[in-house]
Amino acid sequence: MGWVSTRMSTEQLYTVAEVAAMMRVSKMTVYRLVHAGTIHSIRFGRSYRVPRSAIREYLEEMNPGSDYSLD
Repeated sequence: MGWVSTRMSTEQLYTVAEVAAMMRVSKMTVYRLVHAGTIHSIRFGRSYRVPRSAIREYLEEMNPGSDYSLD
């Protein structure tokens, strides 16, 4: 279980639509990032949830040194 068992209880999870709205991109862009493994996600049945930390990691990787508020 590893990551899932230790972080799931406190980690905020977002839907693809929520991530798209936060990043101001289309849902398809987020799906592409998820399917490519660029953004870590968790699959629940047919839907995906993206941990808050995965969004931060992706944004930091794209723009090192920038500070992003996800609130």
